[in-house]
Parts: sequence; structure tokens; C-alpha cells
Amino acid sequence: MKTYTVNELRKMFLDYFESKDHLVLKSASLVPHNDNSLLLINSGMAPLKPYFTGQTIPPKNRAASCQKCIRTGDIENIGKTARHGTFFEMLGNFSFGDYFKRESLAWTWEFLTEIIGLDPNRLYPSVYLEDDEAFAIWENEIGISKERIFRFGKEDNFWEHGAGPCGPCSEVYYDRGEKYGCLSKNCTVGCDCDRYIEIWNNVFTQFDGDGKGGYTELEQKNIDTGMGLERLAVAVQDVESIFDIDTMRSLREKVCALALKEYGSKDKWDVSIRIITDHIRSATFMISDGIMPTNEGRGYVLRRIIRRAARHGRLLGIQGTFLVGLGNEVIDGSKDGYPELNEKRNFINNVLKQEEHKFNSTIDQGLSILLEIETKMKNEKSTELSGQQAFKLYDTFGFPLDLTIEIMAEKGFSVDVDGFNAFMKEQQDKARKARKDSNYMGADPTVYEKLNPALKTEFSGYLSLDCQANITALTTDSEVTEALTDGQNGTVITERTCFYPTGGGQNGDCGIIKSADGEFLVSETIKLTGDKIGHLGKVISGMLKIGDNAMLSVDPDSRNDICKNHSATHLLQKALRLVLGTHVEQAGSYVDKDRLRFDFSHFSALTDEEISTVEKIVNEKIAENIEVHIETMALAKAREKGAMALFGEKYGENVRVVEMGDSVELCGGTHVGNSSAITAFKIISETGIAAGVRRIEALTGRGVFEYYWQIEQVLLDVSRSLKSTPSALKDKVESLVNEIKRLNSENESLKSKAAKNALGDVANQAVDLGGVKLLAVKVSGVDMNGLRELGDQQKERLITGVILIISDNDGKVNLMAMADEKAQAKGAHAGNLIKAIAPLVGGGGGGRPGMAQAGGKNPAGIDEALSEAEKVLRTQIAGGE
Repeated sequence: MKTYTVNELRKMFLDYFESKDHLVLKSASLVPHNDNSLLLINSGMAPLKPYFTGQTIPPKNRAASCQKCIRTGDIENIGKTARHGTFFEMLGNFSFGDYFKRESLAWTWEFLTEIIGLDPNRLYPSVYLEDDEAFAIWENEIGISKERIFRFGKEDNFWEHGAGPCGPCSEVYYDRGEKYGCLSKNCTVGCDCDRYIEIWNNVFTQFDGDGKGGYTELEQKNIDTGMGLERLAVAVQDVESIFDIDTMRSLREKVCALALKEYGSKDKWDVSIRIITDHIRSATFMISDGIMPTNEGRGYVLRRIIRRAARHGRLLGIQGTFLVGLGNEVIDGSKDGYPELNEKRNFINNVLKQEEHKFNSTIDQGLSILLEIETKMKNEKSTELSGQQAFKLYDTFGFPLDLTIEIMAEKGFSVDVDGFNAFMKEQQDKARKARKDSNYMGADPTVYEKLNPALKTEFSGYLSLDCQANITALTTDSEVTEALTDGQNGTVITERTCFYPTGGGQNGDCGIIKSADGEFLVSETIKLTGDKIGHLGKVISGMLKIGDNAMLSVDPDSRNDICKNHSATHLLQKALRLVLGTHVEQAGSYVDKDRLRFDFSHFSALTDEEISTVEKIVNEKIAENIEVHIETMALAKAREKGAMALFGEKYGENVRVVEMGDSVELCGGTHVGNSSAITAFKIISETGIAAGVRRIEALTGRGVFEYYWQIEQVLLDVSRSLKSTPSALKDKVESLVNEIKRLNSENESLKSKAAKNALGDVANQAVDLGGVKLLAVKVSGVDMNGLRELGDQQKERLITGVILIISDNDGKVNLMAMADEKAQAKGAHAGNLIKAIAPLVGGGGGGRPGMAQAGGKNPAGIDEALSEAEKVLRTQIAGGE
């Protein structure tokens, strides 16, 4: 049998189904779209859910794809065996109410045996035990003897997830030969060994389940198939595991070269090599889809797998940072199927580099903390690290539990894993409660799901802010309705609209929809599934009903300001790339009528000079009167022009290109006709929002004038308060600052003099306590600084002594004690003295042997505290002797 590479197998599959009149879909982003049930795309059908549920009409009833997927449910076991990985590619062909079992199974067999060339005698189908139809197709139409067709129960061959579409499935197993088996006489399809592997699964979605065991036949039956590309390659290339197929073997060998270790020579090394090989694939693809390392959600998944790979690099003895080189190996091996990897190479490298550097710092910090804990445990003769401490290391410092267990075991300690799991469960429960409710297909249940999926809205708002259209649907907050009346909130859907819906970072339009019988104030415009646009708002007079012809009018001032802000973001991105470098990529944006916000990839805060330069470049472009050219063209042509694209955005064959001088971007938003319409641009803030992501907020047009008007009002108000003018304000403020400094100095001098006068000549009040003099006095109105100054003055008058001064100052109490070296030698301790008497004035405090202070809030206890001080000092001296 001829062998094929992973890239060849992917192409062969897609080409085959294209020849069967399937629309070949590009892999969707790993970031789910409108699906709260998933953190990351984990199957080929996941991005196609709206087509299966009927919420959206598919572009074609037959489709095929190779979908990148990530599953991390058993991440702790990845690497321990060679069976699974976190990242995989899922080949799939799909029918949305078109063909069914007969075609699906026939094409499965034809592709595996005639296109790929697998030996038919080594292929074994399985069916659901009650699916006689599929059994008959395999036996009578495809020609497989019934002894080689296996019937399995619901657990293995019936696909369902709660209530909703479900059905039986038919899997195809491949016999890899005895060398991969368990050598048992009973070894056959379904055995847990690696001889018989499932390579293709055909799901026949033919029932609607109620979630309680009841099923009704679906009017529209669907086909959803899945075949793991890596598993197929294992069979075709006749290799041990997914880590031995061509693309992963190349990556695995790179890891071995870095570690100076041979794969297969030591089980412990093999685990680490497999973990690094798998995790760097996941990390590279996740970053290419715009996912950034964070401490929550999918960003935390990315951070965890990067750090896990980095840690296992250390365990293998790899010196320094190494993930960037492995990431480039992933890119080179997969760029044929996923060209976006190569386009984002620099960005991927930067993210990997930064995160690996952070982890190296983190792990050193964690090891240091563990060392402190070990020392404390030894002193306390404890043998087990508490679950709380282990969880804190994990949660705060990203220190993996298995590493904690391993290190502690080396020192002879155990770890309370149950306690750790309890804290982990508590955290997970909190996170689960915080998640949104979702239905069985993952989308938020909303009234819009009840709308006719055939309804569409044509957008005409690029050229005009007014249009006429018929109302095709109306909803309240909870139901589809025939009409909306005065005072009701709801959504209006029309066959055509000039209102731009929120999307691509641009806030939707607001305005008015007016029919012969009523008027509707639009406060928000949104995209709905199936190319519909919803106008959200409130009926302000009369009523609107389905079928009414209405005039739609966008608020021109709001739209114009939005256009200014949106066009400015394009100029801003170009300026940032000129000033900071071409690694700058848009990571998100938001524009409305009031301001713009632009998120971009950069790994340090901008300097004042960089911000000023960027702002200057944008304003220069505004002043150049640049015509804005907008054109729809083929995606390939747009890329040739150097058009910038957005992370995670899906583009069709034809794209809209917005060109302003040397700024060229793919963009579906609304823009000014000439850069001069923006008028002015002002950056008002620059901050960091995530690892490697910065955010700029800025104003344009009248927003800039409003910003400076407010600053001018503050200047005028301050000038009037200081009896000055804006032009003379700087000199006036400098003069006042100097005057305040002079007055503060004079005030401190007066306070010192007043404190001295308040104390008077008290040296003769000192009491001799066994060779140590105690001067304990009270004063009024002296703060802590004044007490210390008084203490220094009196200390010079005592030969060997302790000074205690207590002040009643505005209803509060200040205590200060000093003990010279000779007094300390005899046992005096200022800190312990203050600690003993402070509670008598409602306070607490302490300090060093030579000087201590405290505060209190009970002036009535001052005399008692002074009296108690003599007793405390006598005890100290007696103990010192």
C-alpha cells in the first residue's frame, strides 16, 4: 500500500468530497462563535451547529471540511500514553437534509479502499444494534460479510447530547495487525489494545430526542461524519502512534535534539517528549487564532499548555527558552493546510517567547516558596503539605500539582491531594455558576431562534442613510409578535435596512423607523443568525405591524461621528506599525459616536514620545485630505495589495477593502469619504489589558474639541480661584508651591517650639529605678513627630534612662518611648514597654529596644498608662539583672 503524508491525506479527502459536489469549507477558528457551551472548538460539526438546527440556512446542503480542534478534558493524561493529544484535525463530510446513509457509507468505503488504498479485508464496520438499515447497506450493497459487521449498543453507537437532534452511528475500524495487539485469543473489534482502531464515524441524525428516552423521526435527516486526520495517518503510514506520523515525528525529533535524549529509551523521557510535541501544536494554533495567555477561560487553557510544555523541557534538561523554535517547526509543517500560521509567524513567536519567559520567572518563585515551606515543615515535624498550600502554589503561581508532588516526594514529604482537589472543585463550582445558561446546541436561548430562518435583510447603508422597506418580523423580549404598540420595547426586522449592525468592533446605528401608523425609536442595531438584522428599541407613537411599509432613517450625526472614529482606527494602526514595528496586529477594537478604542499586540507600554509621534502621524494624514477608496475584490487580490486582516475573522472569497493612502485594510464598516472629515485626533489613554496586548483610547472631531473645551474650563476655574489668568497660571502655581514650602517649614519650627514649651522643664521629674532613670510625662496637642523631637531633647539630659511621653492630640493618643544603650544593657526595652501600656489608652503598638511608638483613642487612660510604665520598667530591670 502506498503511504501518504498528513498534508496529502488532508487534500485527498477534501478533493474527493468536492468531486461529490460538496462545498469545501475552510476550517473555522478555534474560538467558538455564539456558542457558550464550548470553550474551544472540539469537533468538526461544532462550527456548523446553526446549519444542523435550522437556525441558519447553509450555503449548500453538502459540505466537507478539515477542522482544527482542541480537547483538554484529560490534559493530565496527555503524554502518559501515545493515544491522544490535545490538538487534532477532524476530517468530515456533512449533509443538511440532502443525502443519507446509503451515500454516506458508500463514499466512506470508496475513499478508504479506492482513494487511500487501505486493504478492504482489514476494515470492519460497526452499527447500532437496532440499525438494520445501516447493517443491510454494509452487507448487501457494499458487500461485507455479516460476520465482519459488529453491532454495539447506545454507549458506543448512538450519538445524543441531552434533548434535540440525535441518532445512531456507524464506525469503521482498521486492523493494524498482530504486532500492535494484545496477543489475546479474544482480541477483536472493541478490544482496548491498539490493534483495531476506529478511523471514521458516520452519525445519522434522524431523530429528535426529548432527553428522557423518547424519539420522533426528523423530517430533515442529516449526516455528520468525523475522521481524525492523525489517526488516519497512523493507519496509512503504519506507525506506532500519532507521535510517529510524519508531521509529528519531525516535531518530536526536534524536541529530542534539543534535549539530547533518544525517544523510546526511557519511559519518563518519552512522556515529557510527547507532552512538549503535543502542547506546542495546540499553543501555536491557538495563538494564530488570536487567543492570548490569561488566567481565565480559553486564555488559561493556552497558558497552562505552554507552561506545561516549558516545565517538561526543564525535566528533559533543555537549557534556556526553546518553544519559539518548536513553534516554527509546527508552522513549517502545517502552513500548507493553514497559511494563516505563516502569516502570523512573528506574532506567534512573540507570544511564546513572552509566556515562556514569564513561566521561567514563575517557576523559580514557586521553587523558592516551596523551599520555605519545606523548612517550616521540618521545624514543625510535619510530613504532609496541606491541600490549601498546594492549591495556592497552583492558583497563584501557576505551579502544577504534579510538580509539587514530585519535588515534595524527593524531600520525603507527601501532599494532601484530596485537600487540593477540594479547593479546586470549589473554584470550578464558582466558575460553573458564573457561566451563562445555554441550550443543548450551546447558543443562548433567545426569541430570535423562533424566527423563520428563510428571512434575510439586505444592507444598503453604505450609500444612503435613508431607505424604504417592508417590515418582515417583529418580536417582544420573549416572543415573536404580529405588532408592536405605543410604549412597547421590541425588535423590528425589515427586508432592507440602511442601519449598520454592531459588528467588527463598530457600534450599531441608532435612528427612527416610521410607518403610516407608528414611529419606532431605534437605540441599537444587531446582527441575527441567517443574515438578518434586528433594530432594537421602543415604539414612541402608534403601532407597527408585519407587512407595513416603513421609512428607515439613521441618525446622521451619530453615524458621521462613528465613521470618523472608525476611519481614525485605520490611520492609528498604520501609525503604530510605523512607530513600533510590523509586529503590531489589531487584537480588537470598538468605535461608537463618542470615542474609539484600539487593542493591539505589543509587549511594553508606549513612551510619551511614541504616543506623541503616533498622534502626530495620524493628524498629518487627516490634514492631507486623503480620499478614502472602498472596493470589493477577491481575497487573493486584497492580500496582494497588502490589506491587513483581523485575527479570528472569517472572510469569504470576496472582501471589502478600505484604502486611505498607505493604509489598506479588510473592513466591512462605515467610513468617511475623505480623511479631512475626521478633523482632529487625540489619544487620551494607553494601557495594558493582557499579556502582550495594549489598548489606546482616543477621540476625533468634535470629541477632541469637547475634550479641550473641558480642559479650558478647568484652567479658567483654577485661574479665577487663584486670581490669575491662564497665561500667567504656571508662574502663579510655582510661586504658591514655594510659599507653601516656606510656610510648612515655618510651621514645623513653631510646632517644635510649642511642643518644647508644652513640656517645660521636666528633667527633675525623672525617677531612679535601680540605676535607670524613667522620665514619664504627658503633654497636649503634640503629634508623633513632635514627640520624637521632645524625646531627643530630653535624652541628652539623662545619664542612663528611659523616656516615655504621651500626648493627647485632638481626642487621640500618641505614645513614644526611648531607651538609651546603657538602659537597654540593664534590661530596659522601649518596644515591650509600649506594648504593655498601649492597651490602657485603647491602642496598640511596639518597636525596637531603643525606640517605640503607638497610637490610641482613649485619652482618659493616659494617667494609668504613665503609672503602669514604672511597674513595667521595674520588672524589665529586675529581669535584666
